[in-house]
Amino acid sequence: MTIRIGIGGWTYEPWRGSFYPPKWPIKRELEYAASKLTAIEVNGTYYSSFKPETFAGWAKAAPEGFKFALKASRFCTTRKVLADAGESVARFCGQGIVELGDRLGPILWQFMATRKFDTDDFGAFLTLLPREQDGVPLRHAVQVRHESFAVPAFVALCREAGVAIVYAQSDDYPAIADVTGAFVYARLEAAREEEQAGYPAAELDRWAEAARLWSGGGMPEGLPVVGDAAPEVRDRDTYVFFIAGAKVRNPQAAMALIERVSR
Repeated sequence: MTIRIGIGGWTYEPWRGSFYPPKWPIKRELEYAASKLTAIEVNGTYYSSFKPETFAGWAKAAPEGFKFALKASRFCTTRKVLADAGESVARFCGQGIVELGDRLGPILWQFMATRKFDTDDFGAFLTLLPREQDGVPLRHAVQVRHESFAVPAFVALCREAGVAIVYAQSDDYPAIADVTGAFVYARLEAAREEEQAGYPAAELDRWAEAARLWSGGGMPEGLPVVGDAAPEVRDRDTYVFFIAGAKVRNPQAAMALIERVSR
């Protein structure tokens, strides 16, 4: 069982002094974050491309076993016709992300809340996602945020493509907890500033149990499922990211969850 837990990015001014030690060099923030967490979701790749040497530098700053999840370019996911995204998908995957080597985790394809489910167009998009790049296997997760996706047809498309549906804990968007890929990708978006660790201890305990269940091939009770039961598997890589909410608390929430799943 492999459970990796982290946050979104590593550059955030309020973390200086609350997460990073006082006077810690900004150029070494990734090194510090990677020493305390086991994964990071990179948001910058959504807005711009990077050079291969940048990805290689990130890999060098992170310890063995650490993973970077990369948010795919907005030019792939915000276009009117998703089936036309082939060139943009190829450009994103071919920019040098393979320089991350064994630190490369899933690619997150995040869609705007205004994007509605279209069976043919979304199915065509899923066929554009490459299974490998320069001989390196790629794994994909999709985060959709419109209620029209909460239907069995969407789950079936993702399961057929082997693409994970992101489970997002959010007050603003529908949550879909169906397991459709060989791994689980969860985004917890409800951290509260009045809680030192972002979440009350009892909630963190429940998410620790959920992560263990996902990792062991099971399914936590009480999460919204809209499709058929997932095929039984022995274990799954599981990613849990603390995103948004009271962002200043997310590193503490991630470290608290890491401590719980490590017991």
